[in-house]
Amino acid sequence: MNNNMKRILFFALLLINVSLFAQNPFEREIVAYEKQDSLSMPKKGQILFLGSSSFRLWKSFDADMSGVPAFNRGFGGSTLKDALYYFDRMVVKYQPKWIFMYEGDNDLAKGQSPEEIRDEFIEFSARLKKVLPKTKLVFVAARPSLARTSLLEKQRKLNSLIQEVVNGNKLLFYLDMHYPFFTPEGTLMQDIFVADKLHLNEKGYGIFANQIKNFIQQHKVK
Repeated sequence: MNNNMKRILFFALLLINVSLFAQNPFEREIVAYEKQDSLSMPKKGQILFLGSSSFRLWKSFDADMSGVPAFNRGFGGSTLKDALYYFDRMVVKYQPKWIFMYEGDNDLAKGQSPEEIRDEFIEFSARLKKVLPKTKLVFVAARPSLARTSLLEKQRKLNSLIQEVVNGNKLLFYLDMHYPFFTPEGTLMQDIFVADKLHLNEKGYGIFANQIKNFIQQHKVK
């Protein structure tokens, strides 16, 4: 191959990559995970945490999940639509025994209705059952934040719809992550967020982690 052909091939590949990254803003994160997997692939049959920034920014994940065969694949401000898009690359290849999913919050913020998100969850669970029929899926409920108080009712509607979907299904579970962030008087806690009033601080993640750990203990997830 001469130098001109090499240059043409290089620029063609560059354009493809630029187009791919423009099409999906999470491609860089997914590629980074794939590079990480190429160096150390998680064992099959573990617990996969898949979701948006509430998982990605969980700095104490390794310490909180100590002793639990779990690994975190949270990416950016993802949605359930993104989880479906990367289903093969971020779910199937790991062949997890359990999946904890945190999606739905960003979906609502981007204008999707609770019903649309519910339908995407049904699609995700159907695809999962087809390729990994024994894998259990836990929907971690859309949590509140000071930045998105206008979405509280839609969050509750979505959580209620998901509860209806999982009811009676031995492979699907619902984990409440909404009401634990309210005081006994029904007021959203003020001191559990970082400056953007959206993401959790250390105290917030303490509640977040405890909810998940309690679920793991109660359902003997391993």
